[in-house]
Amino acid sequence: MIRYSLICENAHEFEGWFSESADFDRQVASGFLTCPVCNSASISKSLMAPSVSTARKKEEMQTVAMDTARREAFLKLKEAVAAIKATSEDVGTRFPEEARKIHYGEADARGIIGQATPDEAEALVEEGIEIAALPVLPEDVN
Repeated sequence: MIRYSLICENAHEFEGWFSESADFDRQVASGFLTCPVCNSASISKSLMAPSVSTARKKEEMQTVAMDTARREAFLKLKEAVAAIKATSEDVGTRFPEEARKIHYGEADARGIIGQATPDEAEALVEEGIEIAALPVLPEDVN
């Protein structure tokens, strides 16, 4: 379907939907297409802005709508992540090394957070070291 912005000889603007461009031409030539305001059969296409998919529109389309229950669950998850971060030592990229030290008793037991590659995380799990990934959450949801 093609949507055209149309205008009559009396400057009334309206829209029309057509199966193809030739369909518009056929309806105008046969007098079938008339202005809904003044019934004029002298109709032409007017300029219209194209519908362009911008990055902002894509972002808006990817936004997830949350009902009250999901919003509350999300806020609880956000609070849990914040509590873990507040009570843990950030060891950065030394996470795999520090996790092993704690697991094997070479360092004091404590909560740590940091980064690990997927291969490093898999190796820690295979060694029996309990780890969990913290989700990265948007800050602006209240």
